[in-house]
Amino acid sequence: MSQTHAAAPSWQEDVFAALKKRDVRQIAYVPDSGHSHTIREAQRDPGIRDVVLTTEEEGVAVVSGAWLGGQRAVLLMQSSGVGNCVNMFSLLQMGGFPFLTLVTMRGEYAEFNPWQGPMGRTTRQALELMGITVLRADRPEDVGETVEAALDSVFEAGERAAVLLGQRLIGRKKWERD
Repeated sequence: MSQTHAAAPSWQEDVFAALKKRDVRQIAYVPDSGHSHTIREAQRDPGIRDVVLTTEEEGVAVVSGAWLGGQRAVLLMQSSGVGNCVNMFSLLQMGGFPFLTLVTMRGEYAEFNPWQGPMGRTTRQALELMGITVLRADRPEDVGETVEAALDSVFEAGERAAVLLGQRLIGRKKWERD
């Protein structure tokens, strides 16, 4: 995949601004182009620790551990990573930990990779079955408010929430052959 660092769409800037406004101090992630702006900004910000994961379920433990250590943390992942986390979501329920994940969706709009379809179609249900409230943003103008609402429910009310960021926000993925 070719890498270019064009200006981030405003919705991506809104995500990072919401995280900063609500004092998120750790961001755990498996690298993902849909979250690239937030990841780059977290890497640049000395007030935020960026934690690169080898697999998404590690992020559930990182976010829980951050809370136990007195910090707010968020897990960034693609919809395909939700399937990897289902067993670890038990930690959230058993420990009563607040939790927020921001999920870039795959398997929807103009998806070229058929392997992304099954999890993309069942992401919401998998999260809800594990007791996680699901919010969704498909329009750029809704992203900031949706993320802020989720942050409030997680860090003020102790909830577990996921914000699904629709594939239309990210746009078509294009793989180029060298």
